[in-house]
Amino acid sequence: MRPPQDGSWTVPAELDRRPLDGAIRALASVSWSDARRLIETGKVLVGSAVATSPRRRVLGGERIEVRLSAPRPETVRRRKLEGDLVVYADASVVVVNKPAGVSTIPYGDEDPAEQAATLDALVREVLAHRDRLRGRAPLGVVQRLDKGTSGLLVFARTLAAKKHLAQQLRVRSMHRQYLALAHGAVPRGTHRSYLVEDRGDGLRGSARAGRREGQLAVTHVEPIETLRGPQDEAGAAGVTLIACRLETGRTHQIRIHLAEAGHPLVGETVYVRDHRGPRIPAPRLMLHAAELGFDHPADDRPMRFQAPPPPDFDAVLERLRKPARQGAT
Repeated sequence: MRPPQDGSWTVPAELDRRPLDGAIRALASVSWSDARRLIETGKVLVGSAVATSPRRRVLGGERIEVRLSAPRPETVRRRKLEGDLVVYADASVVVVNKPAGVSTIPYGDEDPAEQAATLDALVREVLAHRDRLRGRAPLGVVQRLDKGTSGLLVFARTLAAKKHLAQQLRVRSMHRQYLALAHGAVPRGTHRSYLVEDRGDGLRGSARAGRREGQLAVTHVEPIETLRGPQDEAGAAGVTLIACRLETGRTHQIRIHLAEAGHPLVGETVYVRDHRGPRIPAPRLMLHAAELGFDHPADDRPMRFQAPPPPDFDAVLERLRKPARQGAT
């Protein structure tokens, strides 16, 4: 065995379907421990992609490269986060553009790897590195987005900032506008109801008319564009692109109000029990926090941010904009 060195190889037929660590051991003539360390620290590329799992199976004819100068995966991830995640940061606040599929905060039942990948943990990591802090960067949760929702939200970096932003939420002066794709022809209007944990069928939802239990929720909806559906009839709207402005910020507020009005969001998997029509397929909940505005906690200057929808949202939108094929069934 020899110390690890840079090199590149084509996987021979006799190593086809072998685990990557075994292939590296054989091709680079290194020990098992060196092979695994090279893989786990991001020094091994299969094709043009970094491979970090020693148990990944290689295929005959694949190109494998050991590059000792390659950065660690954590460094690559942090650099990407710094560019894509943090929209604005100063001593009081940090505004981030949350990707879909990431929880805002841990809920206590995740494994350590999942907890390290929540939004607050990722933001702390970026801030600690950027500001050269030791340990965890201080961060206060002011608002949350569902795991499947993308877009803008603000964290506080001091206790005073957290109190200031929380007060803006209480008095409904914080501006929050979302883009969403909803089933059907959605009209302009305001949805106002009291949300309870269980509306009677095990789901969070609006209390029965006339009862003022739960938390007041107010959502203003504006249709932007009518889109086709997969089974459109003449004049029927399959999906509507809408803007939703929040006056309050209750859990699942937009999802509940649109679903109870007969227009569940595209990609919705929970609030669809009462929906009888066809459901448009989507990779996730088509809800994006596109605009965020607040008064800065330090000096009350107005702050306004916008974030366009991510590629997965745009892909569904463009698919629904395309005219149906002639003769399609």
